Amino acid sequence: MFIASFIFGLFLIPVLLRVAQFFGLYSCIKECEAHVFTLFGKVVGTIDQPGLQFPVAHFGPRAMLIPFFGKRYVVSTALRQHYLRNQMVNSEEGTPMGVGIWYEKRVADPVAYLFTNANPEGSLQANVTSSTISTLSNLEMDVMLEDRHSLSRTVRATVSPLSEQWGYVLGSVYIRKVGFTDTSMVENITDKVVKRLVQVTSAMKQDGDNRVGLIRSETAYKVSQKMAEAASCRPKIVGKALKEIAAQDPEILEAVMDVMEVNKLLDSQATIDILPANANVLIQAGERPTPLRP
Repeated sequence: MFIASFIFGLFLIPVLLRVAQFFGLYSCIKECEAHVFTLFGKVVGTIDQPGLQFPVAHFGPRAMLIPFFGKRYVVSTALRQHYLRNQMVNSEEGTPMGVGIWYEKRVADPVAYLFTNANPEGSLQANVTSSTISTLSNLEMDVMLEDRHSLSRTVRATVSPLSEQWGYVLGSVYIRKVGFTDTSMVENITDKVVKRLVQVTSAMKQDGDNRVGLIRSETAYKVSQKMAEAASCRPKIVGKALKEIAAQDPEILEAVMDVMEVNKLLDSQATIDILPANANVLIQAGERPTPLRP
């Protein structure tokens, strides 16, 4: 008996909930969603609070007639984004440009969204497009490329009043991309930019080489000048030191002179023949001995 009651209730409860929802006893409203109720062709009211809601508590007993003589509309109030690509605009110079517009939108008035305009989304898109074209047309190319932030705010200020009449709140509007539509023009501009970059790069490289050469020459000149000054001062310093040594101890001076002479000989890499001190025979180079006669 318990199992049968459980199975019966398992199937009966969903059916009862469906029937109660059909007769409008309750409504489950999701996040970023609004329910608009109409009765006999007139708007009864709107419920936009998420959760389990009871239309009878909001609209009274007439909410029981809505399933039979009225209608319930479900409107999403979530923030949505849209991007319009390649909107044609002519610059002041007559150059055809392709403009991309990115904008955010959200339904703030569900009643106006449903009944003021038959196609509010398409009308908003057309209004953003026409406002962008009218704002950017016949502008200088550099203004069109550099001042996109201020131009985007101008477009938003132009479109917002009409969008509010259609139940929309317009969020951020940004002119995201401005490009050339003529392929040959793009190729010509690319070639000019590449050539200009090569020219600037070579000029920077040549200027760097010139600066490096100038620094090297100045450094070499200063080094040679300092070396010449040091070389000119060396004899004076050495002579003064030798004079002081000679005044104090002549033997030390003689030893220093011997050492300096030896260093000079070593630096010259000359060949030196050393003979013993007690040698008493010296044969000169090229001298032949006289033969003895019998």
